[in-house]
Amino acid sequence: MTEATVLYKAHGAVALITLNRPAALNSLTRLMHHELWVALGEAEADKAIRAVVITGAGRGCCAGADLAEFDFTPGPDLISRADPGPLVDKAFNPTVRKLQALRMPTIAAVNGVAAGAGASLAMACDLAIAAPGATFIQAFSKIGLVPDAGGTWFLANKLGLARAMGTALLGDKLSARDAKEWGMIWDVAPEGEDVVSAAMKVAQRLSVLPTKALIATRKLMREAASRSLDNQLDAERDMQSELGKTHDYIEGVTAFLQKRPPHFKGE
Repeated sequence: MTEATVLYKAHGAVALITLNRPAALNSLTRLMHHELWVALGEAEADKAIRAVVITGAGRGCCAGADLAEFDFTPGPDLISRADPGPLVDKAFNPTVRKLQALRMPTIAAVNGVAAGAGASLAMACDLAIAAPGATFIQAFSKIGLVPDAGGTWFLANKLGLARAMGTALLGDKLSARDAKEWGMIWDVAPEGEDVVSAAMKVAQRLSVLPTKALIATRKLMREAASRSLDNQLDAERDMQSELGKTHDYIEGVTAFLQKRPPHFKGE
């Protein structure tokens, strides 16, 4: 049997999802997208899972789309056969939307190069932690395309317009250290520590926090740029009222008043 292109393993309250085409730097095929959706669905359905770590097997994290998915054979209908739009619409966009909609926080453990849509997937996670030697690259300008899988949105929102423009137009590699300094990722793993281990430690921390509050914070943060301050104040008020009905809110305040550690259930 052919080995799965995406691996899934639960470690207590944390699910580890591994892109598993190391010989191709985990470049994404249609099959791989579908297997990733299954893995994300498995995490979503398991109430015990309260954080997800996504990484790549081997020396690369994800090299973006596998260009073998496009038909560049000379002949009739080359333009329509090589059109990247349908693949973006049917594979990459659903993947990003599923990642963004998960009921628990996600962490990208960037173990090597994250190129093109691979960098976008890392940015689509709530947090990203990179190995010291990892690199990020938006090479679309070198093949006549634009950043996709949310790349233009993530770059502009995380880096600011000037750095986003330089990254996308020039297509130069960005080191893990620069990616952290510029705001593309959350952190760089300590020298000598495996990046997946570092990401799992952070995921374990997140997995014992009030999950609904974390996701509500994520939602408000993402929507803040499209609202006025006045509207954001109203949205925060409404979210506080909604969270005020949860177990974890009552438990958190009660534990604080009783001077004991809280026991959150993610409910």
